Amino acid sequence: MKVAIPVAEDCGLESLVYGHFGSAPTFVLVDVETMSVVSLNNRDQGHVHGQCSPMKALAGNRPEAVVVGGIGAGALLGLRQAGIRVYRSAGRTVAETIALLKEGRLQEVALEHACGGHGEVSACPHGQD
Repeated sequence: MKVAIPVAEDCGLESLVYGHFGSAPTFVLVDVETMSVVSLNNRDQGHVHGQCSPMKALAGNRPEAVVVGGIGAGALLGLRQAGIRVYRSAGRTVAETIALLKEGRLQEVALEHACGGHGEVSACPHGQD
C-alpha cells in the first residue's frame, strides 16, 4: 500500500508530519511494504482557500491512503471521490505514523472533523486550516 503524508521538509521516514494537507510544501509517498519514500512537491500549495485540488497537490499520484494532521472539507471530499482513504495522524514523524497505521490505530477523518475556514473555530489539531 502507498500512503501520502504532508511534511514541511522531506527527511525521509524521519520527516515531521505537517499540520495541514492543503498548505503542506511537500508530501512523502511511502510504500508501507518496502518503506521506500518518494518526495512530491505540493503542486497546489498556493490555491485559494476552499479550492484545494488534492490530486493536483499530490502531483497526480493516487495513493491508497493519506494521513494528515488536518484537512479541509473540500480536499477530504476530493480524496474520497478518488477512492483514497484519509486518516488522522497520531504520530510525530512519518515512521511513527506508518507504524500506527500498520497497527490499525489511526482513525479515518470524518467530514464533521474537517478543518473550518481561516480564523473560525474548528476541530483542527493545529487550530486553523
